Amino acid sequence: MKVLVADKFEQSGIDGLHTAGCDVVYQPDLKDEALADAIRTTAAQVLVVRSTAVTAPMLEAGSLSLVVRAGAGYNTIDVATASKRGIYVSNCPGKNAVAVAELAFALMLALDRRVPDNVADLRSGVWNKKEYSKARGLFGRTLGLLGYGSIGQEMARRAHAFGMPIVVWSRRFVTGHERIADAAVPLQLADSPEDAAARADVLSVHLALAPETRGMVNAAVLGRLKPGSYFVNTARAEVVDHVALEKVVRERNIRAALDVFAAEPAGATGQFHDALVSLANVYGTHHIGASTDQAQEAIAAETVRIVASYKNTGKVPNVVNLSKKTPATHMLVVRHRDRPGVLAHVFEHLRGGDINVQETENVIFEGAQAAVARINLDRPPPDPLLNTIQNGNSDILDLHLVTI
Repeated sequence: MKVLVADKFEQSGIDGLHTAGCDVVYQPDLKDEALADAIRTTAAQVLVVRSTAVTAPMLEAGSLSLVVRAGAGYNTIDVATASKRGIYVSNCPGKNAVAVAELAFALMLALDRRVPDNVADLRSGVWNKKEYSKARGLFGRTLGLLGYGSIGQEMARRAHAFGMPIVVWSRRFVTGHERIADAAVPLQLADSPEDAAARADVLSVHLALAPETRGMVNAAVLGRLKPGSYFVNTARAEVVDHVALEKVVRERNIRAALDVFAAEPAGATGQFHDALVSLANVYGTHHIGASTDQAQEAIAAETVRIVASYKNTGKVPNVVNLSKKTPATHMLVVRHRDRPGVLAHVFEHLRGGDINVQETENVIFEGAQAAVARINLDRPPPDPLLNTIQNGNSDILDLHLVTI
């Protein structure tokens, strides 16, 4: 299996792909048309990227069947086009959670103790113990979390160790997929993002970017922050209304720390201008949340696991673009002898009836003499067609239709 790695990638990951029997092409500086050309000329089946954008022309350029995002977010990949072409998209969720939580906590502490300002004054020859002795401390202060995925959970563990009460808003609790009583540390549940902001002394954002979260941290949420409280975003710039954030920083003495920005340079280096970071109450880092050696090694190992699983079993761990619910309305259950041509006979007649197969599972009984096929269909076959299928092959023992 040929794997094109089109971003910087740990040597341990390259070695792991070789050990898995992959033919690895490592070209970490590929972008845009050059990447599309490489996908075409290498005939790679698997593409591994980190921050590089994967566009429709790239996905259409060659014979890719899997794109692995060596990280958690996959908003840089044209997932819609990948899905249309039957290309798996997979990611490495949770592998950078500790790294991002560590940076978020570092930013919280920096806001409270004004660490960057301390350093800047010392470097310029200014001693100002009187000014910098003013700090509130984090013990007993309430941490508000928007989002409670892998990173949010790591934040909660650290906040609990610091003696901070934690209030959280997350869709997983709203939908009932998880119970707050089952959390690893004590949590209080907020009714809404606005409620979490109002109750927090520090509000930290850990929302994945999705259509429903884009711009979620808006003026209504930010306006509920207490004057003088802290705001941290190490998630995605797009989930926060930066105009509203600038307003509360200016008008409500909010201190903010950001690792993500609305207009970041496309490359690893470049010119950068953002009105927010010119404000005295705002600290920033260079979108480095996941950038620790530990996190990158863990992501490399997970990438190797994904590719090896696909190569050896055809199954893709962490796939993000499979349909959660197909258009299937009925299941045709066919009990049959395990002989060649049985399922071909069934599928041929379904095709003749213009009935589309959505999913198929064929389960073999012990001894490999008989099997049951479960075939999900987009509409029910009429009775005459069912009779034709059953009576047209002597190896079909029974069939029946189930509404799903």
